[in-house]
Amino acid sequence: MIVDYISKMFEHSFKKEWYETYWAIDLHGTIIKPTYNGVDVEYYPYAKEVTQILSKRPDIKTILWTSSFPHEIEKYIVQFAKDGILFDAINENPGISSKNGNFGYYEKKFYCNVMIDDKAGFNPETEWRFIYDYLIACETINFFPNPNWTTKF
Repeated sequence: MIVDYISKMFEHSFKKEWYETYWAIDLHGTIIKPTYNGVDVEYYPYAKEVTQILSKRPDIKTILWTSSFPHEIEKYIVQFAKDGILFDAINENPGISSKNGNFGYYEKKFYCNVMIDDKAGFNPETEWRFIYDYLIACETINFFPNPNWTTKF
C-alpha cells in the first residue's frame, strides 16, 4: 500500500534532514472520479480531506499530475481552491532541477518523493483513508520535519 511507502519515505527524509517532500498526485481516477463529460468534481472517499491536509503543510509540495487540457485545469484549480486544496505546481517540479541539485538529471523527468496515481496501482476507493489516518496520526504525535532542515541540495 502507498501508505507504507509514505511512512518509509518520511523516515528516510528525516534521516537525511530534508524539510520538503514532493508529492505528484494524479487527478482522474485518483483524486476525482472520471466523468469524461466536462469538468465535474466528485471526490473519492477521503481524497478531499487528504489533499486539504497536504495543502496546509508547508513541508509538503504538491504537484497536480494530469493530462487534462489547460482550460480544464484552470477550472479544476478554481474548484479545488474553493475546497481548500492548493497545488504548488502542475505537471512539473520547479523546486528541484538539474541546476539546483547534484543528485539527478531532471530536464525530462521531474523529481518527486511520492507519486499517487491509479495507473501505478493506487486504489482510490480504499487507500485515501489509510493516508488520512496516517497524516492525522502524524499530527497527533507532532511528527513533522524540522523547518531548519534544507531541501535536497
